Amino acid sequence: MLDNPRSPRVRAVAKLAKRPARLETGLFLLEGPQAVSEALAFRPGLIVELYATPTALERYPEIAAQAAEQPDFDVEFVSEEVLGVMSDTVTPQGFIAVAHQFPTSMKDIFNAEPKLIAILEEVRDPGNLGTIIRAADSAGADAVILTGRSVDLYNPKVVRSTTGSLFHLPIAVGAELPNVIERAHKAGLRVLAADVKGTSLLDARISGELVQPTAWLFGNEAHGLTDEQLPLADAAITVPIYGHAESMNLATAASVCLYESAFAQRSAV
Repeated sequence: MLDNPRSPRVRAVAKLAKRPARLETGLFLLEGPQAVSEALAFRPGLIVELYATPTALERYPEIAAQAAEQPDFDVEFVSEEVLGVMSDTVTPQGFIAVAHQFPTSMKDIFNAEPKLIAILEEVRDPGNLGTIIRAADSAGADAVILTGRSVDLYNPKVVRSTTGSLFHLPIAVGAELPNVIERAHKAGLRVLAADVKGTSLLDARISGELVQPTAWLFGNEAHGLTDEQLPLADAAITVPIYGHAESMNLATAASVCLYESAFAQRSAV
């Protein structure tokens, strides 16, 4: 059992909570049984190291069984104290894995002839990003593309917020927005910008335009898309607020937009 919280190995894992270490190593942290289980199920080859407390491994025998099938690593037992040092959370959930980062290229995304994707421009809140990735996965979107000014995909809070959806669909990072939109148009996608100045999402539903292959464009949480960015899209759409709320959270609005397109595209089949 690894029980020395000051060991170089423990410190190296803990450093992955910070971006400089992730950039230097190309690795990232997975925390908790859900994320570890999804990685083992969908992308086990990415995992470099897997740590667990004896109690956690006993509580989740299915993870023990998944890990036992992998030839490239073994589960290493750690003490609760060591897990606490490795973890980015206040209350660790018994499992931590170190894995390779695995962004998808934009070329691969568009070569796959996607019908529904999400483009995120300068989304800075980790929780929002993770929730949008989860919503895109749930809605059956084909990919998510992050511009270079968005929060790091492998930020531990982002990874946790995806609850495993990180491993379910292609995600590109570091893109430039004009280049993404140009590629989307060449791939036959209509680019719809989610913006408060746009026409109602209900009108878009009635008109039937959501049936078309679509790339939804979502901007920054605080200021949205700029006056220079909006014209890059084919149309601007707003999610109407029928009650008295001052505004709608970005991740909530993105979920509504993605599902509206998913409903429209599936009803047209």
